[in-house]
Amino acid sequence: MKTLYTAKATAKGGRKGRVKTEDGPIDLPLSMPKGLGGDGGDGVNPEQLFGSAYSACFGGALGLVAEKHKVDLGDFSVSAHVSIGKVEDGNLQISVILDCYLPGVEDIKTGETLVNEAHEVCPYSRATRDNIDVTLNLLRDE
Repeated sequence: MKTLYTAKATAKGGRKGRVKTEDGPIDLPLSMPKGLGGDGGDGVNPEQLFGSAYSACFGGALGLVAEKHKVDLGDFSVSAHVSIGKVEDGNLQISVILDCYLPGVEDIKTGETLVNEAHEVCPYSRATRDNIDVTLNLLRDE
């Protein structure tokens, strides 16, 4: 791989500590969600951070794919629902649902093509492929 960019983030204290990027834009307290036995404090958690990053990355991939197909996405958005739970062997596992809202795309087939192609090229989708369940949803105005 030819590296184009590297970001460095450090978390101190695990899920109850703080996460900070080396260059400074992220400097946040971490809190354990109540569903995982924590106090549900005001800090962020890894699932929120992962969902934020995945939705942004997937949105970027959608933009690239739409440009290739000469399709205007309109004021589009991607929402990532990141769940954490236990699998049969007792280990923790995450799953993701990506809700893709493409108001500029009226044709369902075109929307599905764009979402599926974005899933093929998005670096987060590629990194998680065959490791976690990812569900893709195309949302439309009714």
